[in-house]
Amino acid sequence: MRVLSIAASGMMAQQLNVEVISNNIANINTTGFKRSRAEFQDLMYQSERRQGSVSSDTGNVVPAGTEIGLGTKAAAVNRINTQGNLTSTGNELDIAIEGRGFVNVELPNGETAYTRAGSFKLSPEGALVTADGYKVMGVTEFPENTREVAINRNGEVLAYVADNATAESKGRIEMSVFVNPAGLEALGDNLFRETPASGAPTTGNAGSPGFGTIRQRYLETSNVNVVQEITDLIAAQRAYEMNSKVVEAGDQMAATANQIR
Repeated sequence: MRVLSIAASGMMAQQLNVEVISNNIANINTTGFKRSRAEFQDLMYQSERRQGSVSSDTGNVVPAGTEIGLGTKAAAVNRINTQGNLTSTGNELDIAIEGRGFVNVELPNGETAYTRAGSFKLSPEGALVTADGYKVMGVTEFPENTREVAINRNGEVLAYVADNATAESKGRIEMSVFVNPAGLEALGDNLFRETPASGAPTTGNAGSPGFGTIRQRYLETSNVNVVQEITDLIAAQRAYEMNSKVVEAGDQMAATANQIR
């Protein structure tokens, strides 16, 4: 009896769906977080009678065959890269990307990672770093007596040192865009890594064609919509319950068949 395995595949699919939704809700306050959506495909079919086959010697064609599906499976967990809201923080080292692009950061092994979480800090050496101490690429170290940091919409970083009225340029925040940002590998800690699915990064400056602009003293919130997530959660729960009812019905049918004398 195929009904048990078919319904079980539906229950496993909805379990994954709930896990994805729960991760979205858990990260509702994560800076720069992008919600995910589980996507499913039907499994292979068993053909009992093939459509288009000849049903008689006179050449009559079967207009519709008999195909029985074997359930569902997870196809992908797709990341939805829509823009989150921008919230003012007043912190001069906070930035938000308005539009496309990721900030390039250097990992301890020398590899480049990418992030949209712009809550940056200063290291003991005066480097602009992430919350985990990873250096923001393109920006040089600030002098110890820096009194103010300014970051314009094109990503240029300026430092006002001591009593100097003229700002010193400390480089420009390096950014990258991808043909398929949903193909990036999530590393955790608000970081992503290039994969063959994402394509090679195109590196450039904020405000250039195809790149977003930078807003200083702002952070990008997550793009999770609580109402939508709760609605999806209820729908997934109901779908799980319906599949469990199918398992129960299949078990009752098998028990009835076993009782036949």
